[in-house]
Amino acid sequence: MSIFTPTNQIRLTNVAVVRMKKGGKRFEIACYKNKVMSWRSGAEKDLDEVLQTHSVFVNVSKGQVAKKDDLTKAFETDDLTEICKQILAKGELQVSDKERQTQLETMFRDIATIVAEKCVNPETKRPYTVSLIERAMKDIHYSIKANKSTKQQALEVIRQLKESMAIQRAHMRLRLVLPAKEAKRVKEKLKPLLQVVETEDFDEELEMVCLVDPGCFREIDELIRCETKGKGSLEVLSLKDVEEGDEKL
Repeated sequence: MSIFTPTNQIRLTNVAVVRMKKGGKRFEIACYKNKVMSWRSGAEKDLDEVLQTHSVFVNVSKGQVAKKDDLTKAFETDDLTEICKQILAKGELQVSDKERQTQLETMFRDIATIVAEKCVNPETKRPYTVSLIERAMKDIHYSIKANKSTKQQALEVIRQLKESMAIQRAHMRLRLVLPAKEAKRVKEKLKPLLQVVETEDFDEELEMVCLVDPGCFREIDELIRCETKGKGSLEVLSLKDVEEGDEKL
């Protein structure tokens, strides 16, 4: 008795499947377990470490490879690597209930850790502990989104937690140096972006040490560069203005 395996069938084991529906058809790619999330978070940059094969399937478990015409119609390209990248970015990771639960618990912890690292109690400037942030996340019934990065979700959690507790992003401490000629005009434009001006010295140029929200850093940097035509400077003195010891509730 001969065993016949059709040429469009590929058998794979220990596989994580990412599925995407496009153009009314289902497409799947076969990845290594634990690598999909690493790719999505940017930790893994080598596609060959993520994909078991650059083939695109209709059904991974049955080993059925998608037809070239269907792929071209749905993705407007026949470049398999490019199609795999699209499915990897936007597709849905197929996991067992137990794996999904473990993954969500890990993400929950990771998000709480990012929030604890980035934030303080604005009244005391002390950071919160990870377990305290986890409790607060449970209190607001925050639900983890498996297809969004932990960093994106941490920013969303901070926004939501502000409604129920005293929390804010820890300020950055910056030193700004502005040439005398443009100092007054640029300072006026900077004012709305500065939280606290700690020191201000005006000699041949204006030098200020101030606290800012980290979210404004890029805007401040751009404003100084453009308005002073590169003559002004910006220096980060500390990434987080925090007091010693953890905040306790």
